[in-house]
Amino acid sequence: MERVSIMINLHDEVTLPLSGWIIRAVIGFIYMIVITRCLGQRSISQLRLLDFVIVLMIGDIIANPLSDDHVEIQGSLITIAITVGMYVIATIFTYKTPGFRKFVSPEAIPLVTKGQINFKNLNKARLTIDDLLSELRKNKIDDVSKVVLANWEPGGVFSVFQFPQYDPVTKEELNVPIKAFIESRAVIKDGIIDQKALYFFEKDEIWLKEKLKENYSVSIEEVLLATLSEKEEVKIFLYK
Repeated sequence: MERVSIMINLHDEVTLPLSGWIIRAVIGFIYMIVITRCLGQRSISQLRLLDFVIVLMIGDIIANPLSDDHVEIQGSLITIAITVGMYVIATIFTYKTPGFRKFVSPEAIPLVTKGQINFKNLNKARLTIDDLLSELRKNKIDDVSKVVLANWEPGGVFSVFQFPQYDPVTKEELNVPIKAFIESRAVIKDGIIDQKALYFFEKDEIWLKEKLKENYSVSIEEVLLATLSEKEEVKIFLYK
């Protein structure tokens, strides 16, 4: 019993010096960058590599003192501060150093070129044919042969370009008169008036209530959503 008591006391008294926490944070930050880079862009989806690393590390660091009463909160706060500092330095390096920028933000991977699927790059991006076809469908493309270029971007998203003959025809090409853009904003949400939106159109609450009564015979409380356009047109959606 005495031996166990001594071990517990020693455990409680052991703390790292400031330099120890700094070294831990630096090693952990670099380690997470390397590991995440090895996992590939798919593992972090639309987050940049550095952003993913900093979120992951801070979450892990702050969890330790909250779940383990033997871990001092002071050390965790120091580690977070050092980690954030490393993140800022790494971000500056991405702008100043081309080699480091290429490592943390690699070039886009071409998956489809002139209607042909690049299976080698598909494997490199760790994507399946189903993933590729799904992304093409999201871009309203039903046939791979229509694609002149499809890239897997560093942010974990697709960029897709069709052959010119498959691009939709624009109104300008058809010489169709183009209507001017008319801005509209929500002035009522969940039965509550958005005064800021009303002010944008230089209107007030009295004007809006009269407009609702005149056009729809409803009160503010009955309206789920109401929009107002520059032409003073009010459209409403009621609770059902």
